[in-house]
Amino acid sequence: MYTPYSMKEYLSLLSHILQNGQKKDDRTGTGTLSVFGYQMRIPLDRGFPLLTTKKVFMRGITHELLWFIAGDTNIKYLVDHGVNIWNEWPYKNYTKSSDYKSETLEEFVEKIRTDDSFAKKWGELGPVYGRQWRNFGGVDQLKWVVDEIKRNPNSRRLIVSAWNPVEVEEMAKAGLPPCHTLFQFYVSNGKLSCQLYQRSADVFLGVPFNIASYALLTSLVAQVTNYEVGDFVHTFGDAHLYLNHIDQAKEQLTREPKALPQLKLNPDRKDLFAFTFGDIEILNYDPHPAIKAPIAI
Repeated sequence: MYTPYSMKEYLSLLSHILQNGQKKDDRTGTGTLSVFGYQMRIPLDRGFPLLTTKKVFMRGITHELLWFIAGDTNIKYLVDHGVNIWNEWPYKNYTKSSDYKSETLEEFVEKIRTDDSFAKKWGELGPVYGRQWRNFGGVDQLKWVVDEIKRNPNSRRLIVSAWNPVEVEEMAKAGLPPCHTLFQFYVSNGKLSCQLYQRSADVFLGVPFNIASYALLTSLVAQVTNYEVGDFVHTFGDAHLYLNHIDQAKEQLTREPKALPQLKLNPDRKDLFAFTFGDIEILNYDPHPAIKAPIAI
């Protein structure tokens, strides 16, 4: 059976870590199998690279990306749309505060949803991705790079960085310093490609999200700059499987990949910052069932 190229790339990374990864301690205390330095190249014109060997939460990916693009750093937008992927980090900080009254995570999230003043204080993650993309020391990097692609598509400076050394410690207090740290666009033969450098990658839980998110970002930017999509190149620093994800990774490798879905965008959108959730649709997504795994925080 034909295996879509993007699925081969991801499954090969899983296999590579299982076979060659070195055991390492980590910040969370969970332990990992880790490799350093790895790269995948995924053509975006052969189908949208949403993992099919397990179901991936595309609704969450889409809302999270729109949240980044808007420059938002408070989890309330995500919570209001039923996306809970960031909740553990602010909750962990809340439990260390004098305001904490033994609320469960679920009770904390409900207070974020229903109490605006609570959300403003405890839902804030600090100067993380959206802030850096839209306001890096006063520079709107994302707007600049879209405009620069239009002005000067041959530029080698089409870069957006989330790694701001001045604010890394402040980011760390609220959650994590950026894992996907820098991305660069490249125009050739009428196609827009994107390369991401990711300093730290949770390959089982996080990387399928990252692949789909940056594939979607590249597609949105390509549409508003009048290019076709090219490749998504994913370059890793520390790529790892947590030790409590090993069995799940092995299970995934036993599954036969399915045909990739297709991405459909509202063709009327010509402004990156005008896209809404309803403008983005995934067609013909038929994955294997989800595989549960604990998140390490």
